[in-house]
Amino acid sequence: MNHKNIENSIVRYLTQEATSVDLDTLSVWIQNPNNEKIFENYVKIYYEVTIIMNEPNVEAIKKNLLTQIKRNKNPFYNKKFKNALKYAAAAILVFGLGYFYQNNFFSNPTDSPSAIINNIIEAGTDKAILTLQNGKEIALVKGEAYQANNVISNGEKIVYNTTNNQQLIIDNYKVYNYLTIPRGGQFHITLSDGTEVWLNSESKLKYPVNFSKGKIREVELVYGEAYFDVSPSAFHKGAKFKVYHNNHEVEVFGTQFNVKAYRDEVNIYTTLVEGKIGVRFAGREQKLNPNQQLNVNLANNSLVTLEVDIYNEVSWKEGIFSFEKKSLFEMMKVLSRWYDIDVLYTDIEVGSVQFTGVLGKEQTLDEILSTIKNTNNINYEIKEKMVVFN
Repeated sequence: MNHKNIENSIVRYLTQEATSVDLDTLSVWIQNPNNEKIFENYVKIYYEVTIIMNEPNVEAIKKNLLTQIKRNKNPFYNKKFKNALKYAAAAILVFGLGYFYQNNFFSNPTDSPSAIINNIIEAGTDKAILTLQNGKEIALVKGEAYQANNVISNGEKIVYNTTNNQQLIIDNYKVYNYLTIPRGGQFHITLSDGTEVWLNSESKLKYPVNFSKGKIREVELVYGEAYFDVSPSAFHKGAKFKVYHNNHEVEVFGTQFNVKAYRDEVNIYTTLVEGKIGVRFAGREQKLNPNQQLNVNLANNSLVTLEVDIYNEVSWKEGIFSFEKKSLFEMMKVLSRWYDIDVLYTDIEVGSVQFTGVLGKEQTLDEILSTIKNTNNINYEIKEKMVVFN
């Protein structure tokens, strides 16, 4: 490909002015490993010129772009590709950039008090607690293998044997397992029907070790957040798949969707990526189309359906947190689960400052907080497992 054409495509991509031809050209070019370094250099040069003081998170940008290229093979994501790329261009985490420009673009970063750093808080990792039918708990940790009868784990995911289609029964009851993801953890599970589930930090899933042929496949999201890629009913004699959370029920017809139902939030968010689902709550039912999210408010039992940007809602399963016009309160609630921290605001107004950007989940907390401080003049302290904004 012509070097000048590539250069122009990258520049237009970074400035959010890329055409469909630019994106097609760039998506092919970036897949060559030899071109990744060139892409990184362009990103660094661009942001050194436009931002001056801030170091871009090139790895998050590159990972974001490569994720979108992979998804581009899916017709559904092809429609969303251009929209998602604009967030990759913002992946330097220039949170609240307008605020930053208004408060002396060329100011010396040493003018503000430095954060007091007592320790480095590392990012979360793959880990979970598997609870068996008899109550025995097994720690699943990245790098450590576990195997027993019909289940195997490599410490990053757990897979239930799909070759044994006979339902396991004890005293006429199904055999259930629980998978609990602590704060600072994540995990991936493949159920016995082939359905894949990604579980976010501070989540818990209840599921049968095996499903009965031709009968409804039921699991329970006890709490937390989970992304489901459901094995189609056609592969299981028409058996539907249902996800329960308290009196909230999602009926699935072979699809991909995300359910967010944390214990410390009054809302349950169900987001449809592709396929078809129906959500039942308090005697009411709502059908969702792709790109739609149903917000159930538990405080007043209201149901609201909105069009959303799918990438922002589900990028966490790809190792990325994507924020668009989110307050510091909202962003730190997400990050507190991944980094297993508590957050305190000595100035309540600080929590309302809005941010837009993309975070790589492998970053240390200090790297993220330093960027927030430098771009918004927001100071913080880390006291053991507590982040204090002031």
